[in-house]
Amino acid sequence: MTTLRPVIRKLRGMPASDGAGVKLVRVIGTPQLPDLDPFLMLDEFGTDRPEDYLAGFPSHPHRGFETVTYMLDGRMRHKDNHGNEGVLVPGSVQWMTAGRGIVHSEMPEQEQGRMRGFQLWVNLPASEKMTAPRYQEYGPERFPETEVSPGARVKVIAGEVAGVTGAIAQPATDPTYLDMTLQRGARFEQALPAGHSAFAYVYEGAARFGDGEAAAEGAKGELLVFGPGDRVAVQGLGDGTRLILVAGRPLREPVARYGPFVMNTQAEIRQAFEDFQAGRF
Repeated sequence: MTTLRPVIRKLRGMPASDGAGVKLVRVIGTPQLPDLDPFLMLDEFGTDRPEDYLAGFPSHPHRGFETVTYMLDGRMRHKDNHGNEGVLVPGSVQWMTAGRGIVHSEMPEQEQGRMRGFQLWVNLPASEKMTAPRYQEYGPERFPETEVSPGARVKVIAGEVAGVTGAIAQPATDPTYLDMTLQRGARFEQALPAGHSAFAYVYEGAARFGDGEAAAEGAKGELLVFGPGDRVAVQGLGDGTRLILVAGRPLREPVARYGPFVMNTQAEIRQAFEDFQAGRF
C-alpha cells in the first residue's frame, strides 16, 4: 500500500546576496533551515533590474559537493580553471560536480532584461568528495515538457516521470528534480523513494499538496518539506502555477562546511584552504 507524504514544514526564504553582490532569496541554507540532507542550499534568483545581477559571481572555489544551476530566464557564462567554458540559456541545466576542487566564475551574458533561475547545492558522500571535477550540462532541448495529466506538464531534469527519464544522473544521491506547470484544478501524483528527503518550492501561483484534512497549500515563494511516504500529490490552485519538486537520498554523514567547501571534518576543511591557497585546485 502506498502512502501520501504529508507536508511537515512550510517556510519562506530570506533575502540574501552572493558573489559580487547579486541579490537573491536563500530558501535552504538559512538559520531556519540550515540543510535538508543531502541538500545544502537552495537559492532563487530573479530580477528585471540589471544592477541586481550585473556584478555576477567572479572566480571562486568549490570542493566536496555539487552545484546545480537551472536557468529560467537570461544568459549566464561560466568558465573554470580546467578550461571549461559555456553559456547557460533559458531552460538549460548545469550539474557541476566540484569534487576535489574547481575554481569557476558565473557572469551575466547580458546587460539588461530578466535574469531568473535556481541554484541548488547537493552534498557528496565522503567516498566521492575528492573525485575529479565534472559537468553534466544540457540545453533546453534535453528537457522537453511532458503532459502527465490534463493541465499538468512536467520537465524532468533528474528522475523519472511517466516513462520519461531526466538527462541528469547521480547514483550517490539518486536525485529527482522536476519543474511542474499546473493549470487550475490540474492534479498530479509522483512516486518518490520512501527514504528520500523531498521538498517543493512554489515560484508562481499556488498549489495544494496532499489530500483531505492533511492537505497543505503553498503559495509563491514558499518551500514545503515532505514527511515519510512514497508519493507526493499536488493540485494547481490557479492557472499557470509553477513549482519545482526535488528529492534525494540522504547521506547521513557528518557535515563540515565553511563558505565554498563542504567536507566531513574540520581537518578536511583546513586542508581545502591549504590546497586552494597553494594552487592545487
